[in-house]
Amino acid sequence: MDPGATDTYEVHNIAFDAEGNTLRGWLYRPKSSQMSAPVVVMAHGYNCLKEFYLDKYAAAFAAAGFCVVAYDHRNFGESDGEPRQELDPWMQVRDYRNAITYAETLEGVDPDRVGIWGTSYAGGHVLVVAAIDRRVKCVVAQVPTISGWESTLRRTPPPALVEQRLAFDADRRERFRGGTPKLVPMVVAPSESGLASHASSDAWAFFTGQLSPPEDQWRFAKWRNEITLRSLELYSEYEPGSFVERIAPTPLLMVVGDSDVVCPTDLCLAAFNRALEPKRLELYPGGHFSAYTDQFDRASNAACDWFTAHLLPA
Repeated sequence: MDPGATDTYEVHNIAFDAEGNTLRGWLYRPKSSQMSAPVVVMAHGYNCLKEFYLDKYAAAFAAAGFCVVAYDHRNFGESDGEPRQELDPWMQVRDYRNAITYAETLEGVDPDRVGIWGTSYAGGHVLVVAAIDRRVKCVVAQVPTISGWESTLRRTPPPALVEQRLAFDADRRERFRGGTPKLVPMVVAPSESGLASHASSDAWAFFTGQLSPPEDQWRFAKWRNEITLRSLELYSEYEPGSFVERIAPTPLLMVVGDSDVVCPTDLCLAAFNRALEPKRLELYPGGHFSAYTDQFDRASNAACDWFTAHLLPA
């Protein structure tokens, strides 16, 4: 789906190289800009497609005067990459940096005013990228993953951790022999038994479109309720919160739901408290997926204000 254009911005489909893989997405350009504009690079979360309301955030930023590069992660959506449905956090971190490099080459973009925005899993990625890539001049981490291990412990009953480890090892051996990566569900209905990556009732409701109005059901048409088993293992090893002290002096905004059980609120608040200035916290009422639905205006306005304060001239 092409998100189209308005009187304030235009939108183009894009494709760019990321270490031999082609990533695809959208480029938003403000029509009002008479000079090189700052750019915001953005991607979505865990097994999420850019159609999951990323266009609404990109439109809000473009209307505020920013170019925006929004793309699908490798192995997902319209982007290339194998194995399909595998989430490798460190590859996604490197692809953020590849996307920044691509954005620097675009006509009409000021390479000295680069902001990054990420949500959920990618909310953790931007903490890492902002800490290690000083091309980034401003960062917004929305409902971010802070600790893959702590979140795994909260999502997985203790007896199941042992079985899960055995499954990881078996999958690794099968891959070594040239076998197909094992796939597991992303979400399961609350009324059904069985483990899933995101077993909360609000995750089930969001990914199956129940939290979205009829006019938004198209957003979920291409989504697949499966990820590779190895994605769970990689998630459990990922600790983006360990980078938060290294972000300063890059300005950091964290947007957090006060009742988030997917990326637990207490972990986000503890990470924010460890971050150094300049920083700001936007704590909205609601859970993880409220940032895309009923709390969208609050979350997007906070991000726009932060980018405007730090990337746009006075």
